[in-house]
Amino acid sequence: MSEFTIRMIDRISSVPGEAWDACANPGGECADNPFLAHAFLSALEESGSASAKTGWAPRHLLLEDSFGALMGAVPMYLKSHSYGEYVFDHSWAHAFERAGGDYYPKLQVSVPFTPATGRRLLVRPGSDAAQRQAALANAAIKIAQSAGVSSLHFTFLPKAESELLGRAGFLLRTDQQFHWTNNQYRDFEDFLQSLTSRKRKQIHKERREAVAAGISIEILTGAGLKEVHWDAFFQFYKDTGQRKWGQPYLNRKFFSLINQRMPEKIALVLCSRNGRPIAGALNFIGGDTLFGRNWGAIEQHPFLHFEACYYQAIEFAIARGLKRVEAGAQGAHKLARGYLPTLTHSAHWITEPRFRRAVSDYLDQERRAVAHEAQLIAAHAPFRKNQPAGEQQDDR
Repeated sequence: MSEFTIRMIDRISSVPGEAWDACANPGGECADNPFLAHAFLSALEESGSASAKTGWAPRHLLLEDSFGALMGAVPMYLKSHSYGEYVFDHSWAHAFERAGGDYYPKLQVSVPFTPATGRRLLVRPGSDAAQRQAALANAAIKIAQSAGVSSLHFTFLPKAESELLGRAGFLLRTDQQFHWTNNQYRDFEDFLQSLTSRKRKQIHKERREAVAAGISIEILTGAGLKEVHWDAFFQFYKDTGQRKWGQPYLNRKFFSLINQRMPEKIALVLCSRNGRPIAGALNFIGGDTLFGRNWGAIEQHPFLHFEACYYQAIEFAIARGLKRVEAGAQGAHKLARGYLPTLTHSAHWITEPRFRRAVSDYLDQERRAVAHEAQLIAAHAPFRKNQPAGEQQDDR
């Protein structure tokens, strides 16, 4: 491998967007991921949503060649809590602290508040790409050791990167989400034909009842997105967030920034009644995937959540020729809507040897339980026999 240097920065604005994106979304086998884009990550930081004040202090790693060109990067944060990660380690923190240790701060390699699988060892393509990934992983370990943090976590990463980190000594963890796969459906009705009769009838009923109160639905993207739409959506998001976890993670400025910088990557489902917006679902458009992210409502109507978040997403994905819909974290209720269990991967470096052994034993049991649960759930998939329901993805 050529001569490279690695350094750490405390704000992504220190890097030109073109240089970062050449590593994060270089094309080819690396499908475009909007959450890894400089525009998205910088919006999180500049809005103050991801900052030291909110417990997400940027500590990004850069790998540069001898000419100063960026050849690799890692989106990393110094965390003072475990909120906004969706790979839950609260029980680890409690156990570590009961034993007299300080679990926080820790280092987190992820996209804040975003449980979507994507590359974490971001390198430009090249014959030495694997070596550069390994160099970044080893650098992250050395920083964790020298900084005196309890742990280093890579979350929602592809299986190949998980395996690379496993070879570097990380403990591997699996969980599951529910993703929808597009089997070259012509339209939503074509998709429904792949389901059992009972499920088709149920979905038809849910879609009718979702709009029965005179609700209209539109999907806004690109130039069609205006600040007035974000004013409405932020109220939905804030109201729902306060009821679910107390304090919403994203602030109003963040939505204005992404609207300015990446509107073509956004699909906002807006639901209105009597001309007044009452609910919305925010999606991001990737190279082959529609990512469902945030939902909110100020009026409650039967099945409107399913319609806005799941059925509208499927229709949009079919119309755009996207391969899949990732509908966010958790939710076994998605199975009946055609979303199948999909394994997700994370990797964890624990600095204290005895605690590492305890976590390793726990993860061995957890992986078996997750795999068993995924098999049980998949057995109740709503698809007709001999219908291609989509492969259970675990290697993205």
